[in-house]
Amino acid sequence: MYDFDILIIGSGAAGLSLALKTAEFARVAVLSKGTLSQGATYWAQGGIAAVLDENDSVDAHIADTLDSGAGLCDVDMVRHIVEHSQEAIAWLVEQGVPFTLQTAEEAGAGAASLPLNRDNLKPLHLTQEGGHSHRRIIHATDATGRAVFETLRDRALNHPGISLFENRLAVDVITREKLGLEGAGCVGAYVYCKEQEKVELFRARFVVLASGGASKAYLYTTNPDSATGDGIAMAWRAGCPVANMEFNQFHPTCLYHPHARSFLITEALRGEGATLELPDGTRFMPAFDSRGELAPRDIVARAIDHEMKRLGCDCVYLNITHKSAEFITTHFPTIYSRCLDFGIDITKDRIPVVPAAHYTCGGVVVDKVGQTSITNLYAIGETSCTGLHGANRMASNSLLECFVLAFGAADDIRARLATTPAVPDCIPDWDESRVTRSQEEVVVSHNWDELRRMMWDYVGIVRSDRRLQLAHKRIQLLEQEIYEHYRRHMISRDLLELRNLVLVARLIIESALLRKESRGLHFTRDYPDMLDVASDTVLAPPQSQV
Repeated sequence: MYDFDILIIGSGAAGLSLALKTAEFARVAVLSKGTLSQGATYWAQGGIAAVLDENDSVDAHIADTLDSGAGLCDVDMVRHIVEHSQEAIAWLVEQGVPFTLQTAEEAGAGAASLPLNRDNLKPLHLTQEGGHSHRRIIHATDATGRAVFETLRDRALNHPGISLFENRLAVDVITREKLGLEGAGCVGAYVYCKEQEKVELFRARFVVLASGGASKAYLYTTNPDSATGDGIAMAWRAGCPVANMEFNQFHPTCLYHPHARSFLITEALRGEGATLELPDGTRFMPAFDSRGELAPRDIVARAIDHEMKRLGCDCVYLNITHKSAEFITTHFPTIYSRCLDFGIDITKDRIPVVPAAHYTCGGVVVDKVGQTSITNLYAIGETSCTGLHGANRMASNSLLECFVLAFGAADDIRARLATTPAVPDCIPDWDESRVTRSQEEVVVSHNWDELRRMMWDYVGIVRSDRRLQLAHKRIQLLEQEIYEHYRRHMISRDLLELRNLVLVARLIIESALLRKESRGLHFTRDYPDMLDVASDTVLAPPQSQV
């Protein structure tokens, strides 16, 4: 048994930021499903959106976000997060994140000599991405996520108030209600330790779900294997409502190569002038949107999907060969090196690309400080639904959301820590007395494959009621099969992830069936027009499950 003030489930940008913010006044535990670096943050290429340019404004950033969100954003939440963007960047600079700086030529006379610090962010280099009307993306070449993660990880490793646990997968959060105790609220979690193959008890006065999204529900994804919707599923089983689960963002440009598994080609290439082309070299995006390659991601992904199906081709191509080799290798060293591994020299060759599942815009319903409907249970990052993204996330807003919500959650926990009662001593250990070790793991592997292919074919970029109804029938059968297997057998990481993902997939399908229009990332052939009034799709767990 472990005992902490705060248990953070997830070791990405949101989780580590919250840990560093709260470790000054509390005992903090951070759980990672695998090694610390296996989350989505590490692989983020693009950057963090923030208003730093004197020609930019908070109102312009808000307007761009609302436009990308197709009328479904929470305006107050958008303003709250955007207004705190400069604060988030200043904090990251203070932590030592090695962001890319302007060259002396870009900075202008006299400006290049000014030191970078939290009070002077002008030396930071800004780039532009789809949906943004200004250059406002702060980045570390084309490996921003890695730079942010490694900086925060190193600080967490050296902080005496933070305990980091690798190879730990949370099974379920523990609430007073489920224990039959007086009062309400979350008091910890059961956690599976992969190395010892047993379930441990983590007691905590506050539990924070920061475990990322659920893009592994799809056959093709830019996400790491850890993106199995664990936090969303645990929150649902605990009794939290979820919102807008039908809005799954497909990144337009994932490298198409038989051996290039899940490698993303950042939108920043298009921000620097890269064009999308058909196999014969024809540029096609201007025919779909006046913004061309810098249209929001839902538009670009659907355009690529349309052209691939129209022509029967396996991919389209991203072309940045008109830029100098020096520019390309300096600005995009990670992509240049990775593509070269596959025989593609992006200074001379076009990059074959396809859309792939990338981001879960919906999630657990939370307020401005990440608080869920359950006392002392928070959700931040991709696990949550704040209202920032609406029907379509704008590029590089997600990392910004991680930091702002983490800061808010930290402040809220600080204010409530002294008045929050201790965790009761009567929480029982995990009971495995009535289960056996499975001799039929083929059930797990088969259902993994069937689930992801069905979601790709029936609940993908373009949908229809018929395909969604077929998916719903099959997902109910799969969920029952998986539940029976879980109930009878000792758990494993694969089984726990599959149990979570099949639940989240069902929530995606049910949300999609409820939306009788096409809006943002949800496009259906049966309802191709957008309704005049935008409304969230909110699902609540049945009381029998709470």
